[in-house]
Amino acid sequence: MHHEIIIASTADLDRAAGEFLEAIGDHTLVAFYAPMGAGKTTFTTAICHRLGVEDDAVSSPTFAIVNEYRTASGAPMYHFDFYRINRIAEALDIGFNDYVDSGYLCIMEWPENIEEIIPEETLKVHIRVNPDQSRTVYWDD
Repeated sequence: MHHEIIIASTADLDRAAGEFLEAIGDHTLVAFYAPMGAGKTTFTTAICHRLGVEDDAVSSPTFAIVNEYRTASGAPMYHFDFYRINRIAEALDIGFNDYVDSGYLCIMEWPENIEEIIPEETLKVHIRVNPDQSRTVYWDD
């Protein structure tokens, strides 16, 4: 089934994040594919806020590679940014397999850089920047 969510502006992020979380159901592995500046981190932040992660806890893990947050229920969630990964071994060295096998929500940015180790059940989500600067978040499941 094909899914699409339009994000008209930053003011629309909360609604879109809620709709996204409802639509993905039980998926815990989510990989965002989008060009630089398309809004991967911004949308991930909106998802975190919808899950009750404290506002000041969310930041881009570009240098740390992975950030762990706590949702309102106390459950962990993991936010990866593989932009700086040059070798698969780097992802494995941070314990990537342990994170994805945890059963908790794992959101990945720049999954292209570790494509060969992304689990098959990962939901591959794309973000497109539209001519009017809105965004379309879309995936097939």
